[in-house]
Amino acid sequence: MGHSLLCMTGLLLLDTLFYINAEVPSKPTVILEPPLTQIYSSETVTVRCEIQESEGAQWTYEWRAAKLNTPPTSNEYRIIRATESDSGGYSCRGRRDYFLSEWSDIITLTVSSSKPRATLTAQSSVIPAGGSVTLSCSVGGSAGWKFDWFRRDSEFSGAQKIGAGTSEHTISISEGGIYYCRGGRGDPVFSTEDSAAVTIQKQVLADVKLQHSWSQIFTGETITLRCEIQGGEGKVWKYEWTAPNTNSPPTSSEYRISRVSVSHSGDYRCRGSSDYLLTGWSDAFRLTVSYKPKAKLRADNTAVPVGGSVTLTCSVSPSSSSGWKYYWYRDEKSSEALTTQDAVFHSNGQISVSQEGLYRCRGGRGNPVYYTEDSQSVRIGKTVTVSNRPVVTLYPNWSEIYRGETITVRCEIHGGDTEWDYEWETNSMIKAPNQNEYRIRSASSSNSGNYRCKGRMKSSQHETTEWSDSVTLTVSDNEPRPVLTVSPSWLSPGASVTLNCEVEHPSAGWSFYWYKAVPDLSEKSSSYELLPDGSGTAQDSYIIHGQTHTAGYVCRAGRGDPEYHTDHSQPKFVWSADVHSAASLTVSPDRVQHFTSDSVSLTCEGNFTEWRVRKFSEDGRLSDCWRMTGSTCDINTSKSDTAVYWCESGSGEFSSAVNITVQNDGNGPILVSPVHPVTEGASVSLSCSLRTQKILSNVFFYHNDKLLQNDPRGELKISAVSKSDEGFYKCQYSGRESAQSWMSVKVTVSGADSSSSPVWLMVGLVCGVSLIIILLLLLYRCRQSKCADKPPDVIYSNIELENFGNKWKHHKPEQSAVYSDVKTAAAEDSLMYAEVKQPKKEKAKKNKGTSSPAADAAVYSEVTSGSSLSQ
Repeated sequence: MGHSLLCMTGLLLLDTLFYINAEVPSKPTVILEPPLTQIYSSETVTVRCEIQESEGAQWTYEWRAAKLNTPPTSNEYRIIRATESDSGGYSCRGRRDYFLSEWSDIITLTVSSSKPRATLTAQSSVIPAGGSVTLSCSVGGSAGWKFDWFRRDSEFSGAQKIGAGTSEHTISISEGGIYYCRGGRGDPVFSTEDSAAVTIQKQVLADVKLQHSWSQIFTGETITLRCEIQGGEGKVWKYEWTAPNTNSPPTSSEYRISRVSVSHSGDYRCRGSSDYLLTGWSDAFRLTVSYKPKAKLRADNTAVPVGGSVTLTCSVSPSSSSGWKYYWYRDEKSSEALTTQDAVFHSNGQISVSQEGLYRCRGGRGNPVYYTEDSQSVRIGKTVTVSNRPVVTLYPNWSEIYRGETITVRCEIHGGDTEWDYEWETNSMIKAPNQNEYRIRSASSSNSGNYRCKGRMKSSQHETTEWSDSVTLTVSDNEPRPVLTVSPSWLSPGASVTLNCEVEHPSAGWSFYWYKAVPDLSEKSSSYELLPDGSGTAQDSYIIHGQTHTAGYVCRAGRGDPEYHTDHSQPKFVWSADVHSAASLTVSPDRVQHFTSDSVSLTCEGNFTEWRVRKFSEDGRLSDCWRMTGSTCDINTSKSDTAVYWCESGSGEFSSAVNITVQNDGNGPILVSPVHPVTEGASVSLSCSLRTQKILSNVFFYHNDKLLQNDPRGELKISAVSKSDEGFYKCQYSGRESAQSWMSVKVTVSGADSSSSPVWLMVGLVCGVSLIIILLLLLYRCRQSKCADKPPDVIYSNIELENFGNKWKHHKPEQSAVYSDVKTAAAEDSLMYAEVKQPKKEKAKKNKGTSSPAADAAVYSEVTSGSSLSQ
């Protein structure tokens, strides 16, 4: 007994020591599968106890649960067809050998006795045409559901499953019908109650169509409108209509109107509905009902030619109406339509007849046939052709004219005194009148075409001429613009300037107008002054004598009655290199040739405040300097700056012109030569320069492509320039040549010639004044003696001073003469006038005629005579 007690005490002690030294297991966890803490009656759920270190170990489990009278010893147990009594908290712990875990945290399971119902919501109850609607299914307050989707075609039809066990809670539909859904979860599956049904309608399109193929309807016709629904085939539809002037529209797909009237005009709409299908109101169909039309009969000839026929054409207006058949009648069979035995029938409402008679027609269409009013009657007779043949002429005789011109087309029949009616045929868009001529004013391209005519005797409408030959008239829509050429481009002393104005084809019948271009800086353009005798010249050329300065010219042409004018030509210029006092142009640096990217300044000088520098480039373009600072144009040179330059003042003055050449070869030399003409007898030096070296040696110089010397030098010096030195110069350095530049030589006027003009002017003036004094003394003596009884006289002395110009010696004698003209006339008072008259330039405004010599200003000096002298 003592040994047994001792043995038990030892074992207890060993167990105690073992538990003290053993590892304590982790805290268990209670897990629900599926992981839902709220479930519904009849659902199945598994409760599991998990210990992390239990893998491979043999555990015995203890459970705490209200309903478990006999708790299991395994780690899980399955609740099949749960009831409300299974609700409560669940916890567990594990035991293994001498190990005992803690109790797990309690997990609470709630079992609801009511079976849930799914909820179905729709994005819209109507599916738009061509679109779709989204449906959503949900079960409130719980998760883990999959959804089944159902559709019925009608309330009494069976349901079709359209989606089974989808985890998505939404579905997109494009068909109308009755829809519902339900949820399901678990294994075995637990299903909710079906959702309430949702009715979805699909919208389709309705369209109103006119059953007939024509759109123009007339009073008395029978028409049918049809409501067509796209995608509604095989369905039973109910229809609604809106229509003007009706209280009881039909409920069928057709709207039939017998004997339609004007009051039926208006907008017609329809819509339809069927099982889960509906339409919106269709677009309006506009019905226009016109009054009963009258057929129109046209004959290409009212007389049947020998062995031939006449074509009759029947039509119904408006031309937009369609679907017509045409019925033809002749007088002796007025109630019966013509057949193929009476005429040859063509398409498009035409027939050919060869019998005389009174013809009429009418149109008909539809079932029953709806007839138009009868056309007017046309009498067709037999034709007798006369020998006279007409001729079509154009006056003026221009077969090609421009839009806006005026021309007359004339039909001429020669021979006899017969009076004629005229018939025209033309393929132009303009209908010719029933006259022998007609005037086309302000022609357009619609007047283009072939014209021919024939005559019909007024005394016998069946006697006609043959058709004339066709005459073709072409009307161009392009506005003509003449091209002006100027020769020469550069002035030389004593040379005349010839202007030529050319109008592109057609070029017949033009008169020409010649203008001088006057700079207008305010408008950034030029105004035009008519040149003397420059209005309406028959010649296409115009010669200007004595032009010494740079000037611009313009021309235009005109023809016809009323006169048709072209646009003005582009201005063309004649340039003078001579520097004159009124306006001048200086170039810095002072040379013709420049390198690219050089800074070049062109400065206008003269007694003017406004300037512009103009440029005429190698490609024929005229432009203004765009970098003007005051009177100076600054250029950063490029190849496009090779051009002729000149100044224009705000008062209309032109400066001399200069050439600027830009060297395009960056490694090539340039010739350094003066910009302006060199005065005869002066010295000049020409040199050659590179961009990197201003003064070069070993240079060869050429004059008009001829080598001037065999030995190279640094510069070409001419100590006394003569006219023979004028020409093109270039230089050559290291095998590379510069561009050519023209050096102009200005010839001086001799001292005797230049000084004689004012001397002779003074001599003439002295002689003229002396002659006036002598005549006045003679008159005074006359009045003191035998002339005292005569009425008082007026004495005029008129001295005309002509403009000599710079080179007066080249003028004709009458251009450099001084005239003294004494006139005596009776007047109320004895007055004496001394008149000195000198011509001055008369400025013509744009598009005006030449100035009159009578406009020249006169200066009178009055000397009182008569009684004052006799006292």
